[in-house]
Formats: sequence, structure tokens, C-alpha cells
Amino acid sequence: MRDIVLGLIAVGAGAVLGWLARSYLWKRRLRRKQAFFGLPDNSESLLVVNRDAGGGELMVVRHDVSALLELAAVIKDCGAHTQVVAHDAAQQSFGERTEFCVGNPVAHRRMAAHMHSLLPGVRVNTEPEPVPDRGAFQIGAERYRLEAGLTEYVILARLTADQDRDARPVFLFCGQRAVTSQAATRYLARHHEKLARKHGNNSFVLLLKIVNSQAYGPDVVELVADVTRAAQTPLPTPTGRTSHRAK
Repeated sequence: MRDIVLGLIAVGAGAVLGWLARSYLWKRRLRRKQAFFGLPDNSESLLVVNRDAGGGELMVVRHDVSALLELAAVIKDCGAHTQVVAHDAAQQSFGERTEFCVGNPVAHRRMAAHMHSLLPGVRVNTEPEPVPDRGAFQIGAERYRLEAGLTEYVILARLTADQDRDARPVFLFCGQRAVTSQAATRYLARHHEKLARKHGNNSFVLLLKIVNSQAYGPDVVELVADVTRAAQTPLPTPTGRTSHRAK
């Protein structure tokens, strides 16, 4: 009987220790996730999106809904709250609340402002005519052309105010087409732990390529390069540049 009692005590103690260990690891993982996204418990964040021109007070552009769902799941996991704001109504300063900015600077005022002030090394071709470079990204000396449905690019950036440890980050999802923004939000949701290990809570700018979206949607994503330095270095006067196209 004594051996049975001791065995039960040992089993119980092991179960309690195992539960405590799992609880500790879960909380540590959560705290790291909250720190990376700048979303402590009960904090507030912004989702800044395009306004549907045919909508009322605020109707989110149809193609951005899936991207918002990806981000909403991340925010909920962190125990934070969010507010959806139209791109032409967001007027808060940078760093007050974590911000997720989704869209293309051609039609997204908030994104255009962030790109101008935070990523001076990036230029988006806004030519309205159907020329080969329409919608292309120039990052430093490199140019990345859009081939709709085949090869499309999106910039995924986490940016923080310099020398301000308490400032909340802004996440930019700047894609050549709406499907690329969804791909970037999904990439961030799936790979945030890896990104946090590599970059910590520092700023970074990644260029992603979406392959054959006409067949696979936003699911086939490749990391092209970490373009942080080039994206944050002001562009010189345009000269000869290299164009990247699907092979």
C-alpha cells in the first residue's frame, strides 16, 4: 500500500511539474509574441485599410478582408484590441499604437506617407498607362516588375521609431496587387517566431514574391531578400537599373 501511495504521489507531482513547465513555456512564448507585435495585454492597435469608393462610412475593399482576418487572429492571440480605420481617416502620430497598414501607396494615403518618411529607398511606379513598368517596385538600384497572376511582389516591413524603446511598431504590407497583401499578412502570421529570432524587436524590410497567384492564390510565397538597408537609404537620381522578371 505504501508503494502504491508513493507511486501516486510521484505521478501527481510529475503531472503538476509538467503542467507548470508547459504553462511557463506558453507564457514566455506569448510574451515574446506580444513584444514582437507591440501588443501587450489589453493594448490597442489600428488596422488601416483602403476605403471602398462605393461604400458608406467605412466599407473595407473586398480584397483586403482576408488580409484583415489574418491580422485579427494575431491581435486576438496577443490579448489586444483593434480598430479598423480608413486610410484617409488615420491621423495619429507614428508609434502611439501598433499599426497594421495594408494597401498600395497609389490609392492608400497612410501607406504613401509611411513609405515617403520611413522607406525613402522605395519607389512605386504609378504610371497610369499600361507600360511594362506599371506598378513596378524600385528598391535601391533594383526594379521588380509586376506580371499579374504570375510574379508579383510585396513589401513586408516592421518599423519602429529610432531610440524610442516604448514606441509601438508599424507593420506595412505594401503589395503590387491585393492578393499580395493577403500573402504578406499570412507570411507574417506563420513566420513571426522565426522573424523575431532573427531581427528581435528591431526594424526590418523584406521583399516577398508571390508565385502564380492565378493558380495558387496567396499560398506560394518566396522570400526574395532582406532589403532593409536599401529601403531606408534615399534613392539617388534614377539611372540604369536592373529589372527582375519571372523565369
